[in-house]
Amino acid sequence: MKNILISGGAGFIGSNFIPYFLEKHQNYKLINLDLLTYAANLENLKEVKNHSRYKFIKGDICNREFVEFIFNEYNIEGVIHFAAESHVDNSITNPDIFMRTNVNGTFTLLDVAYKHWMQKPFTYKESFIGTDVLTSANGEVKVSLPRFHHISTDEVYGTLGETGLFKETTPYAPNSPYSASKAASDMIVRSYHETYGVNTVVTNCSNNYGAKQHDEKLIPTIIRNALKGDSIPIYGDGKNIRDWLYVLDHCRGVDLVYHKGKSGETYNIGGKNERTNLQIVDKICTILDEKMPRSSQHLKYKELITFVEDRVGHDRRYGIDASKIEKELSWRADEDFESGIVKTVEWYLNKYSGGFK
Repeated sequence: MKNILISGGAGFIGSNFIPYFLEKHQNYKLINLDLLTYAANLENLKEVKNHSRYKFIKGDICNREFVEFIFNEYNIEGVIHFAAESHVDNSITNPDIFMRTNVNGTFTLLDVAYKHWMQKPFTYKESFIGTDVLTSANGEVKVSLPRFHHISTDEVYGTLGETGLFKETTPYAPNSPYSASKAASDMIVRSYHETYGVNTVVTNCSNNYGAKQHDEKLIPTIIRNALKGDSIPIYGDGKNIRDWLYVLDHCRGVDLVYHKGKSGETYNIGGKNERTNLQIVDKICTILDEKMPRSSQHLKYKELITFVEDRVGHDRRYGIDASKIEKELSWRADEDFESGIVKTVEWYLNKYSGGFK
């Protein structure tokens, strides 16, 4: 039984990942370290609350002494690092918390892991050299070692024009304090692999959607406001494009990279579902018209759409080239946007069936 530290496991992606991972893998115990800031919710993990291989600990990844205690107390043999401040609007008005959590927090976790696992650069302590044999992505056979998996975003690459896709080799050009903080944390992870030989992998994903997402994000906001009869705010002209990835497809990708990705590599995970914000809101309103019609059949949810002043530095288009993870690790997205968004809307309809808090 190996103990893996999951940072930020009560957030959107982490709370989808933990139940998936516990069900799929029987040889791991998951230690969920989360500060439970506003975007985290333990209700999203109620199905694993009493699981014998799950432990929740409330704490701050920036608290070095506490992180060291957890590594020693539970003999952590792997880290999957989800914890991050992620809302771009908040990073514009309050960037300092993004630098603290995303940059300093990543450094603290990574540095503690390095000093816990390794005697010196490029030399793991004997107690952490596994006996199980793994085959890496390039066919190299080796024994397993503790791994630090850093979860990042496609926003580190900046913005695209009308054509082209983000590749793992695309130069970084972050345009918001949020994306800058994630770019910095990616570089810290890279440096610990290159300088100290820490077994790291990084995944950069496109926009996730699905169950358990915090209300502040675009898709939950559209659904909630529509059901309440409030205006549905859309930035600018609504033609900003994002590549949408169903959260459970992302979880499968993280699982694959953690177990089979080549040390020191980066893998982009995207859904090949580029949509404008207007297309997103139009699709959701159409689904709601069918599943939860407004009080009068003559009223349509699209009538609630309101265009608001565009966000400062709003990137125009993101698009992910996921061919590396597809070719090397045989990952494919199971959900296209048409199927995934129906499942997502149905989850929120169930969530709000008892009313709004």
